[in-house]
Amino acid sequence: MASAPRRRVAIATLAPPGECCPYLHEAVELVGKRWTGAIVYVLLEGGNMRFSEIGSAVPNLSDRLLSERMKELEARGIVEREVREGSPARVEYSLTEMGRELAPALRELREWALRYL
Repeated sequence: MASAPRRRVAIATLAPPGECCPYLHEAVELVGKRWTGAIVYVLLEGGNMRFSEIGSAVPNLSDRLLSERMKELEARGIVEREVREGSPARVEYSLTEMGRELAPALRELREWALRYL
């Protein structure tokens, strides 16, 4: 009986020992961008939220910057925007599955911050 062909894994994209992993670097740059981690954390804790609710939950965040970050997060597949019918139309934001999977990392980072900052 022939065995299944072995799956080839490209390891050239992984960083050599002692160097920063490019995937880790990209993830830290994404979530670590000013206000982004706070926005994701607020959505983790608050569930579906309106734009103004997110803005109120993150101190000192301007509407312009919130709008910019929400568009970036939506483009990356971390946040989804839903327009609910009605008069006036109601727009709500929520985390996608990918966004919700950031929960353990952000909660650990919060615990670290509470301990050391």
